[in-house]
Amino acid sequence: MSQEIWINLPVKDVERSTAFFNEIGFHAVNFGNERAKLDVGQTTILLFPEAVFEKFTVSKAADTSHSAEVIFSISAGSREEVDTFIRKVESAGGSVFGKPGETDGWMYGAGFADLDGHRWNLLYMDESKMPKETK
Repeated sequence: MSQEIWINLPVKDVERSTAFFNEIGFHAVNFGNERAKLDVGQTTILLFPEAVFEKFTVSKAADTSHSAEVIFSISAGSREEVDTFIRKVESAGGSVFGKPGETDGWMYGAGFADLDGHRWNLLYMDESKMPKETK
């Protein structure tokens, strides 16, 4: 069975969030003040005002100033793409909580938070340097 997954994300200001995501290079379309559709590769993220999100989840949205509810990990094609993307995030008003850097000799990435404090990770994996699988 093939199914699509839509991620629903609460935001304080749909229009402002839509502008932010477009500025950093994603494709976001605002459908009025009630929601926006954000395409990240093959994944659709729906942006909802916090009050609307809380109403249909019957739960409070996470306070991202004190906790993280999830981290969205996105692949990058190169180290340079990571660096360029992070500069766009900073320019658009996002915050970087993990400066670009290398891990384990084959991963290069950075972490950032969007305007609402949702956590994102951008990661380039150099497959030529990846450890070989062992059984």
